Amino acid sequence: MKTLVAAALTASLWLSAPAAQAAPCLMVTVTGAQGGPQAYQGQAGPGTLISYGDDADNCSTVRLQFDAGRGTLLRWSQIKVLSSQVDAVFFTHMHNDHSEGLFELIQHRWLLFPKSPKLDVVCSDDAASPLGFTISCKKFVAHIADASIQSGEVAQRVSEDKSRPPEGPAVLANLRTFQPTNAPQLVWSSGDVRVSAIGSTHISGHASYRVDTPAGSVVIGGDAGNDTPAPPRPASTSAQVEMLAKGVDIIVHSAIHPVMGPEHGSGMPAPIYHRQSSASDLGAMAQRAGAKHLVLTHLIPAPGAPSQGLWKVPGGPLSAAAYQEAARAAGFAGNVLVATDLANLRLPTK
Repeated sequence: MKTLVAAALTASLWLSAPAAQAAPCLMVTVTGAQGGPQAYQGQAGPGTLISYGDDADNCSTVRLQFDAGRGTLLRWSQIKVLSSQVDAVFFTHMHNDHSEGLFELIQHRWLLFPKSPKLDVVCSDDAASPLGFTISCKKFVAHIADASIQSGEVAQRVSEDKSRPPEGPAVLANLRTFQPTNAPQLVWSSGDVRVSAIGSTHISGHASYRVDTPAGSVVIGGDAGNDTPAPPRPASTSAQVEMLAKGVDIIVHSAIHPVMGPEHGSGMPAPIYHRQSSASDLGAMAQRAGAKHLVLTHLIPAPGAPSQGLWKVPGGPLSAAAYQEAARAAGFAGNVLVATDLANLRLPTK
């Protein structure tokens, strides 16, 4: 009898014990590593997908896309992510290599998943350029499918499926703009996921982002550079991005190799070279910020490429190792990942 009572008590305790919760996890996937509007060997345009969840759902509760260059939808398809499964797209700036993939993402969502929730599109508010024009993410999103409307395609597709909103794909975008400042501000959140932004220098309205989750944190620098447009200056990197990155786990940032500098004879105009952060300065910044991982993406030039558009690579094509060496020579002691399309990091690391 005592044995039966003990067994029953043990079973009761086991049944009433709370189930172990799956550990939180975060995945950073480079959806496109191409630097600039050039095309090289099928690389997709700049973009980073950040997925957060737990081990039970393979880090897929929340999915956030930062920049959406050409080919983003195809890269999603390779990792079995549907256009209806992404919660928000964030833009660092309105250069076409970072933004032209939005059309295919939202058109696909409108065509195949017309009843899915609206896609949050987060970006800077209208920004006046000192050159006399306005950079407008707002207008870009509002007019994203004008060509399809004017061509008659939207009307044709609606005739085939009345569940598609007749206004066209742009109606599925929930635009959320903010005014970038020199201090971090919260621009998006969902559950345990918080996204902050800070103003940074490249073109008017450029912003950099930080994602914080219980599994880890990531900074996406975009094409940020120093506020001082050319030497003499302490570094090519952004002081605002460095502030945002303090104590972060992963920094994802565009990188130009120092060999493209005007003094090496690449032919690249000095203003274009100087508005990017160099791989060596990024290594030094990541070390100061205390980051564990540095992901160099939007690589100028692409490893293996003999040129960056019209500008030759002095001494011939670079290897991925050349980028790693530049970052480590500047003092970065953490992990350097030279991005290729679909390169990824998982936190916590296994």
